[in-house]
Amino acid sequence: MSLKGKRIGFGLTGSHCTYDAVFPEIEKLVQAGAEVMPVVTSTVKNTETRFGKGEDWIQRIEDLTGNKVIDSIVRAEPLGPKIPLDCMVIAPLTGVSMSKFANAMNDSPVLMAAKATLRNLKPVVLGISTNDALGLNGVNLMRLMATKNIYFIPYGQDDPIKKPNSMVARMTLLSDTVEAAILGQQIQPVLVERYRDGD
Repeated sequence: MSLKGKRIGFGLTGSHCTYDAVFPEIEKLVQAGAEVMPVVTSTVKNTETRFGKGEDWIQRIEDLTGNKVIDSIVRAEPLGPKIPLDCMVIAPLTGVSMSKFANAMNDSPVLMAAKATLRNLKPVVLGISTNDALGLNGVNLMRLMATKNIYFIPYGQDDPIKKPNSMVARMTLLSDTVEAAILGQQIQPVLVERYRDGD
Protein backbone atom coordinates (compact mmCIF):
# COMPACT_ATOMS: atom_id res chain seq x y z
CA MET A 1 0.00 0.00 0.00
CA SER A 2 1.03 3.63 -0.39
CA LEU A 3 1.90 5.82 2.57
CA LYS A 4 1.28 8.97 0.55
CA GLY A 5 -0.96 11.33 2.47
CA LYS A 6 -0.86 9.24 5.65
CA ARG A 7 -0.31 11.11 8.92
CA ILE A 8 2.22 9.22 11.00
CA GLY A 9 3.32 10.14 14.50
CA PHE A 10 6.93 9.25 15.17
CA GLY A 11 7.98 8.91 18.79
CA LEU A 12 11.59 8.84 19.94
CA THR A 13 12.60 7.62 23.40
CA GLY A 14 16.01 7.59 25.05
CA SER A 15 17.91 4.78 23.30
CA HIS A 16 20.43 7.23 21.90
CA CYS A 17 22.64 4.55 20.32
CA THR A 18 19.76 3.58 18.01
CA TYR A 19 19.03 7.00 16.46
CA ASP A 20 21.44 6.54 13.56
CA ALA A 21 19.49 3.44 12.53
CA VAL A 22 16.13 5.18 12.92
CA PHE A 23 16.63 8.47 11.10
CA PRO A 24 17.08 6.91 7.63
CA GLU A 25 13.74 5.16 8.20
CA ILE A 26 12.05 8.46 9.05
CA GLU A 27 13.44 9.81 5.81
CA LYS A 28 11.92 6.86 3.93
CA LEU A 29 8.49 7.68 5.37
CA VAL A 30 8.83 11.30 4.29
CA GLN A 31 9.99 10.29 0.81
CA ALA A 32 6.99 7.97 0.54
CA GLY A 33 4.74 11.01 0.94
CA ALA A 34 3.72 10.56 4.57
CA GLU A 35 3.26 13.53 6.89
CA VAL A 36 5.51 12.68 9.84
CA MET A 37 4.82 14.35 13.15
CA PRO A 38 7.76 13.95 15.55
CA VAL A 39 7.16 13.36 19.25
CA VAL A 40 9.97 13.18 21.80
CA THR A 41 10.49 12.40 25.47
CA SER A 42 12.30 14.85 27.73
CA THR A 43 15.27 12.44 27.72
CA VAL A 44 15.64 12.84 23.97
CA LYS A 45 15.37 16.60 24.16
CA ASN A 46 17.57 17.32 27.17
CA THR A 47 20.29 14.67 27.23
CA GLU A 48 23.81 14.95 25.83
CA THR A 49 25.58 11.64 25.21
CA ARG A 50 28.52 10.39 23.19
CA PHE A 51 25.98 9.90 20.39
CA GLY A 52 25.13 13.61 20.24
CA LYS A 53 23.30 16.47 21.87
CA GLY A 54 19.55 16.47 22.36
CA GLU A 55 19.16 19.84 20.68
CA ASP A 56 20.97 18.55 17.59
CA TRP A 57 18.70 15.51 17.31
CA ILE A 58 15.66 17.76 17.69
CA GLN A 59 16.89 20.06 14.94
CA ARG A 60 17.62 17.10 12.70
CA ILE A 61 14.17 15.54 13.03
CA GLU A 62 12.46 18.90 12.54
CA ASP A 63 14.48 19.54 9.39
CA LEU A 64 13.75 16.03 8.14
CA THR A 65 10.00 16.08 8.71
CA GLY A 66 9.27 19.78 8.28
CA ASN A 67 7.31 19.72 11.54
CA LYS A 68 8.12 21.03 15.01
CA VAL A 69 8.57 18.37 17.65
CA ILE A 70 5.77 17.65 20.07
CA ASP A 71 7.55 17.75 23.41
CA SER A 72 4.83 17.96 26.04
CA ILE A 73 1.90 15.82 27.14
CA VAL A 74 -0.45 18.75 26.56
CA ARG A 75 0.71 19.11 22.95
CA ALA A 76 0.51 15.35 22.36
CA GLU A 77 -3.06 14.85 23.60
CA PRO A 78 -4.74 16.37 20.49
CA LEU A 79 -3.27 13.57 18.38
CA GLY A 80 -6.32 11.64 19.53
CA PRO A 81 -9.46 13.78 19.04
CA LYS A 82 -8.33 16.78 16.97
CA ILE A 83 -5.37 15.63 14.89
CA PRO A 84 -5.87 11.88 14.48
CA LEU A 85 -2.99 9.79 13.21
CA ASP A 86 -3.17 6.96 10.72
CA CYS A 87 -0.38 5.27 12.67
CA MET A 88 1.88 6.02 15.63
CA VAL A 89 5.44 4.69 15.60
CA ILE A 90 7.70 4.53 18.64
CA ALA A 91 11.25 3.73 17.57
CA PRO A 92 13.39 3.28 19.45
CA LEU A 93 11.23 2.14 22.36
CA THR A 94 13.32 1.76 25.52
CA GLY A 95 12.65 -0.79 28.21
CA VAL A 96 11.51 1.94 30.59
CA SER A 97 8.94 3.32 28.15
CA MET A 98 7.88 -0.20 27.18
CA SER A 99 7.23 -1.02 30.84
CA LYS A 100 5.19 2.14 31.32
CA PHE A 101 3.18 1.63 28.12
CA ALA A 102 2.39 -1.99 29.02
CA ASN A 103 1.09 -0.83 32.40
CA ALA A 104 -1.05 2.05 31.10
CA MET A 105 1.19 4.86 32.32
CA ASN A 106 1.42 7.81 29.95
CA ASP A 107 3.81 10.20 31.63
CA SER A 108 5.57 11.37 28.46
CA PRO A 109 4.49 12.99 25.19
CA VAL A 110 5.37 9.80 23.30
CA LEU A 111 3.21 7.57 25.48
CA MET A 112 0.36 10.08 25.43
CA ALA A 113 0.47 10.09 21.63
CA ALA A 114 0.41 6.29 21.60
CA LYS A 115 -2.53 6.17 24.02
CA ALA A 116 -4.41 8.76 21.95
CA THR A 117 -3.84 6.66 18.83
CA LEU A 118 -5.10 3.48 20.48
CA ARG A 119 -8.15 5.39 21.65
CA ASN A 120 -8.95 6.02 17.99
CA LEU A 121 -8.52 2.29 17.23
CA LYS A 122 -5.52 3.06 15.02
CA PRO A 123 -2.25 1.09 14.95
CA VAL A 124 0.77 1.71 17.13
CA VAL A 125 4.05 0.32 15.79
CA LEU A 126 6.85 -0.42 18.25
CA GLY A 127 10.56 -0.74 17.51
CA ILE A 128 12.13 -2.02 20.70
CA SER A 129 15.66 -1.34 21.90
CA THR A 130 16.18 -2.68 25.41
CA ASN A 131 18.80 -4.59 27.37
CA ASP A 132 16.05 -6.28 29.38
CA ALA A 133 13.62 -7.72 26.83
CA LEU A 134 14.39 -11.27 27.94
CA GLY A 135 14.71 -10.30 31.60
CA LEU A 136 12.21 -8.71 33.97
CA ASN A 137 10.78 -6.64 31.13
CA GLY A 138 9.82 -9.76 29.18
CA VAL A 139 6.36 -9.81 30.77
CA ASN A 140 5.74 -6.26 29.52
CA LEU A 141 6.91 -7.14 26.03
CA MET A 142 4.51 -10.08 25.89
CA ARG A 143 1.65 -7.99 27.27
CA LEU A 144 2.11 -5.50 24.45
CA MET A 145 2.43 -8.25 21.86
CA ALA A 146 -0.96 -9.56 22.97
CA THR A 147 -2.64 -6.13 22.80
CA LYS A 148 -4.98 -5.24 19.96
CA ASN A 149 -3.77 -2.58 17.50
CA ILE A 150 -0.14 -2.84 18.63
CA TYR A 151 2.36 -4.10 16.07
CA PHE A 152 6.09 -4.77 16.22
CA ILE A 153 9.00 -4.12 13.93
CA PRO A 154 10.66 -7.56 13.85
CA TYR A 155 13.31 -7.86 16.53
CA GLY A 156 16.04 -10.16 17.77
CA GLN A 157 19.03 -10.42 20.05
CA ASP A 158 21.68 -7.88 19.12
CA ASP A 159 24.47 -9.49 21.17
CA PRO A 160 23.46 -12.95 22.48
CA ILE A 161 26.86 -13.62 24.05
CA LYS A 162 27.62 -10.42 25.93
CA LYS A 163 24.02 -9.18 26.41
CA PRO A 164 21.75 -12.24 26.27
CA ASN A 165 18.66 -10.37 27.52
CA SER A 166 19.01 -7.53 25.00
CA MET A 167 16.78 -7.27 21.94
CA VAL A 168 16.64 -4.63 19.21
CA ALA A 169 14.25 -4.10 16.32
CA ARG A 170 15.49 -4.48 12.76
CA MET A 171 14.76 -0.86 11.89
CA THR A 172 15.15 -1.42 8.13
CA LEU A 173 11.73 -3.11 8.28
CA LEU A 174 10.04 -0.05 9.78
CA SER A 175 8.19 1.12 6.66
CA ASP A 176 7.05 -2.40 5.79
CA THR A 177 5.75 -2.82 9.33
CA VAL A 178 3.84 0.47 9.18
CA GLU A 179 2.24 -0.42 5.86
CA ALA A 180 1.12 -3.80 7.20
CA ALA A 181 -0.11 -2.32 10.48
CA ILE A 182 -2.32 0.21 8.71
CA LEU A 183 -3.94 -2.78 7.01
CA GLY A 184 -4.35 -4.49 10.40
CA GLN A 185 -1.59 -7.04 9.83
CA GLN A 186 1.56 -7.94 11.73
CA ILE A 187 4.57 -8.37 9.48
CA GLN A 188 6.14 -11.82 9.86
CA PRO A 189 8.31 -13.22 11.24
CA VAL A 190 8.24 -11.04 14.35
CA LEU A 191 11.17 -12.82 15.98
CA VAL A 192 14.25 -12.85 13.79
CA GLU A 193 16.94 -15.41 14.48
CA ARG A 194 19.60 -12.84 15.16
CA TYR A 195 19.86 -9.11 14.80
CA ARG A 196 22.37 -8.40 12.04
CA ASP A 197 24.90 -5.61 12.34
CA GLY A 198 23.98 -2.76 10.03
CA ASP A 199 20.27 -3.60 10.00
